[in-house]
Amino acid sequence: MQKLFLFLFIVPFSTLLAQESDSTTVYKKRVLESTEIEFLMSGYNQNGSNSSVSGGIGDENLQDAATNIVVSMPLSADDVLTFDVGISAYSSASSSNINPFNSGASGGDDDDDDDDDDKVLAPALQQPTGTPWQASSGASKKDILAAGSLSYSHSSDDRKWIVGADLHFSNEYDYTSLGIGGNISKLFNGTNSEISLKANVYLDQWKPIYPTELHEYDKYGSSFLNNGYFENITVYNQNGLETNQYVPTQFEAIADSKRNSYSGTLGFSQVLTRNLQFSVFMDVVMQEGLLSTPYHRMYFADKANYYIGDTQYISVYETRDNKGVYRLADDIERLPDTRLKLPFGARINYYLSERISLRTYYRYYWDDWDITSHTANVELPIKLSDKFTFTPAYRYYMQTKAKYFAGFEEHLSSEEFYTSDYDLSDFDAQQYGFGLSYTDIFTKAKIWKIGLKNVDLRYQHYTRSNGLTADIATLGFKFVVD
Repeated sequence: MQKLFLFLFIVPFSTLLAQESDSTTVYKKRVLESTEIEFLMSGYNQNGSNSSVSGGIGDENLQDAATNIVVSMPLSADDVLTFDVGISAYSSASSSNINPFNSGASGGDDDDDDDDDDKVLAPALQQPTGTPWQASSGASKKDILAAGSLSYSHSSDDRKWIVGADLHFSNEYDYTSLGIGGNISKLFNGTNSEISLKANVYLDQWKPIYPTELHEYDKYGSSFLNNGYFENITVYNQNGLETNQYVPTQFEAIADSKRNSYSGTLGFSQVLTRNLQFSVFMDVVMQEGLLSTPYHRMYFADKANYYIGDTQYISVYETRDNKGVYRLADDIERLPDTRLKLPFGARINYYLSERISLRTYYRYYWDDWDITSHTANVELPIKLSDKFTFTPAYRYYMQTKAKYFAGFEEHLSSEEFYTSDYDLSDFDAQQYGFGLSYTDIFTKAKIWKIGLKNVDLRYQHYTRSNGLTADIATLGFKFVVD
């Protein structure tokens, strides 16, 4: 399929652009002189108290480590092929609580579906415990995301036209994505102006994972409290009394687990003076299919509360003093199966002097879930020497909430759509940090035929008004192969 797409999309454009160029040209500069290899590493650490898996409360601690290798190869003077392969491994307190019952009767199978049907019973008086404020030892605590992309670009002889195509693939335990896209750019006005158009399609597939209690209800129906995981497990009501009344009748398994996304981007950039450049862009994104997350729990204000664990903690359930009781879900997050997104923005770069420049960015965003947002970013690269550049950076973001959002236990069961995912709430956020880069345009440092071109180190600290914090560090190396 990949070769067919490249043939159908690229070859006609390549032929057209070749016909436009001057056939008498004797020399032209190569788009990419030599093969370049980039190694990118990043670490991410997050803390917060609004876990979507636990219905809008609970520990959001997360650590992620990622590695990418990007290889760009010149196929000819006009053509470049780029491979990008990456892997990301994370550990999440929030997603671990898809199955929060990590002691007592919650033994386990090893099939990673968190149903724990094959549990080993503990002593009679011992029952499983769990809490939204502590990571479970379940299989869903950790996962690995593998991703790769292949892109191709062709430039006309006069370098005024560029066309390209790309393929993307990613996979983790419960989600797979396949993407395909194309782009075309036209340079004019002495290459001081550029207009570009890009389109992408992503065809994604969920493998739905449900919270343990809803998984068992879906599997055994109304008798689930006497079968599977819940056999010999005690359920308690709000008063800490044993009950068999918990039946999440509002829950229905997801019928269609596909998600498709279609996007188009129109951009324009202009060099105004030797010191001033700007660009503007507009995106149109349409999504359809399963746009909610199957393992996000929901709790309704008009439904009774039921728990598993140590009943002494029921009164402090919503605080970090809760060390051992977990509330059973009423349903999972439900959202519309379509979403239209319309972002547009601008960049302005100004060179203040030979050593200092200013980079600014602004984006406005609107979607038909009633979210609007503003993003402003500023960077100030300072050239410390011919090889070293220091870049302080600051970013501000604010958004309004989606019309389907409400906090923990604030929704009613009569609503059609509901979420307690705080990514869809109203908040503002700040991100500040720095970058330090080393560049050797002559690649004097060499190992065999490989020369070091640049090293880039970046650190960012992120804070949200709802208490979420994160730290992100990245380190990149770019090499040139002679």
